[in-house]
Amino acid sequence: MLNNEYMTIAEASKKWGLSQRQVQHLCTLGSVDGAVKFGRAWMIPMNAKKPVDGRTKQARSKYDANMPLPRKTPFLYMTDLYHTPGTADKVGESLAYNHEAQVLFEAEVAYSRGEIDKVYDIANYLLHKHSGFYAVLSAGMLLAMCAVWKGDINMWRKAKVHIAEAPAKNDDDRDVMQLAISAVDIMIYNVESFPEWFKKGRFEPIHKDAYPAAKVYYAKYLYALGYAVAMGLVKVDGTQGLYIMSVISFSVEPMISWARANNTIMAEIYLRLTCAAIYHNCGNDEDAIYHIDKAIKLALPDKFYGVLAEYCRALDTLMERQLSLIDEDAWKEVKKLYKIYNEGWSKLSGAVRGKKILTTLSDKEREVAKLAAFGMGNQEIADHLHLSLSVVKQAVRIVSEKSGLPRSEFAAIL
Repeated sequence: MLNNEYMTIAEASKKWGLSQRQVQHLCTLGSVDGAVKFGRAWMIPMNAKKPVDGRTKQARSKYDANMPLPRKTPFLYMTDLYHTPGTADKVGESLAYNHEAQVLFEAEVAYSRGEIDKVYDIANYLLHKHSGFYAVLSAGMLLAMCAVWKGDINMWRKAKVHIAEAPAKNDDDRDVMQLAISAVDIMIYNVESFPEWFKKGRFEPIHKDAYPAAKVYYAKYLYALGYAVAMGLVKVDGTQGLYIMSVISFSVEPMISWARANNTIMAEIYLRLTCAAIYHNCGNDEDAIYHIDKAIKLALPDKFYGVLAEYCRALDTLMERQLSLIDEDAWKEVKKLYKIYNEGWSKLSGAVRGKKILTTLSDKEREVAKLAAFGMGNQEIADHLHLSLSVVKQAVRIVSEKSGLPRSEFAAIL
């Protein structure tokens, strides 16, 4: 016994009829009121109540209406709840004491695996059962993610309405809501809806539990901004072409180290893949491959094929090259998912922007078209991709024929 007021993990385990591992995990999640950690030991108040098992009907009816999540963020899977590759399902099981958190976490894991129909069902379940604020935000975002995969603009709009109608109680909630809507827009490279404080990389308006996700979306914002500037779609005084994108990696690399130090595996995967896309577009495939390989190593234990498929478009042939070397069967699954994602993303992005995104281009043709849209000349593209000048000219001609547009307008089809 520690003293007359506290008990040990072992004593709580015996008192509550749980394993010591379960008690320790519940303390880590903040589910045991008053539990305090000193070194490696937990001090649990003698009068602390056993956390309710959220799997029971009684618990769900009691807590579903407004049960706080274990982290104050709509992005549970990007927090330190999930900190070891290969344990996603176990983390989901460990959240049984909080039904809403468990369902939400399982939906986010399902999305990472490309199980979109399951995500759709869970998102609608959360949106129609009067969930708490963060759960509604996340469910709305999950619905928007489903819309991307399905190419459904009505679902996309509906998702944004759900986010806007989340039960915000104060200005802090509204700041998170604004970030959630922006995170939806960045899925199709729209950088305009982010609030000014976020564009500066200032995250104080949101709870620290949301910082891992904020860093992911900030990296995506920087990448999308660099992409838009290179395409000539956004004007930034004093710069053009790939200059902005070429320096973004200096901001993203420290975020990766931060994610590693804070054991936020999912945030690290997204940050590495975003950084790889930045390096790839700037012609630095050596560093791109370094981050791709690291991300693959983190993603494969839990079969996060959906996340890998999501980045195939930005990484052109690099994802196929590296993943097929590491796990050929995994690449086959990612390839199937990428086909679905690419068609859905192209359909939705085209509908939102009022343009037709081509899905008939080969990876090489799209890569050449992208560099042409960046303003590179044929010889520059050939040097960048290590191709012959004749191959580049032929690719430009084919893209122009397929799209019916001159190279100066290739940005409209990508």
